[in-house]
Amino acid sequence: MFPQYSRSRLQAWLDSGHLLVDGEHAERSARATGGERIELRVPAAADGACPPAQALPLKIVFEDADLIVIDKPAGLVVHPGAGNPDRTLLNALLAHAPGLRRVPRAGIVHRLDKDTTGLLVVAKNLAAQAHLAAQLAARSVRRTYLVLVHGQPSEAGAIDAPVGRDTRARTRMTVTRRGRPALTRYRLLERFGAGGRSGFALLECRLETGRTHQIRVHLQHLRHPVVGDPVYRRGAGAGPAFPRQALHAAALALVHPRTGRRRAWKAPLPADMRKLLAGLRRGG
Repeated sequence: MFPQYSRSRLQAWLDSGHLLVDGEHAERSARATGGERIELRVPAAADGACPPAQALPLKIVFEDADLIVIDKPAGLVVHPGAGNPDRTLLNALLAHAPGLRRVPRAGIVHRLDKDTTGLLVVAKNLAAQAHLAAQLAARSVRRTYLVLVHGQPSEAGAIDAPVGRDTRARTRMTVTRRGRPALTRYRLLERFGAGGRSGFALLECRLETGRTHQIRVHLQHLRHPVVGDPVYRRGAGAGPAFPRQALHAAALALVHPRTGRRRAWKAPLPADMRKLLAGLRRGG
């Protein structure tokens, strides 16, 4: 009945009493038998609840009435949070497109870590947000990353291992039986240095699921952690000096929520990763 809203948002409004069945609050488990009157009272966001708009530079790859595709730089946090109350991508989006105040999370439907670069899509209206959320849930959004890792992994493979919160360090994720299903596919693009477990490799990784830190955790689990990763490179040994994880969201493909056509975008490697790879090719 309300396709412009995501399932999770409707559930939250049901719990908070904004979605009524025959004028009364209903539990999620209640079944409709036919003839009920379903009433949705969309709550207006409180003015003070929305983060401030801040004019920050944005590299926009694509924009229309429904979508914004951003090429995010390293160092830009996506959402305000502990230690990062403002000057985030969300604040920048509110300045660029003030109408995003009417969309939950300013239209952001997936994230990139602070120091991961590359493509991220934003929905400009509720219908587009619900459509993108459904695509993400159905795993039909294609997200491809380029990543430099320690060691010499096989030519191609799939890492199918559940990812969840590390009980020993709550800011970290880990492979655990208590986690949620997670699948990352990869293929080798280029090798650098000696064979065996030394040297480095450039991989193309494709996310089939979208767990927090998924690629970083999966590659560490494979014993080929990401070069420069400050969190998940235990036991990796020395590597080239690089101030962040060498991870870049290079390609994004999805179905446009209004036209129904498949759209795709690419983002070139940022300058720091190009310089890093060039040094490895020279043997430096």
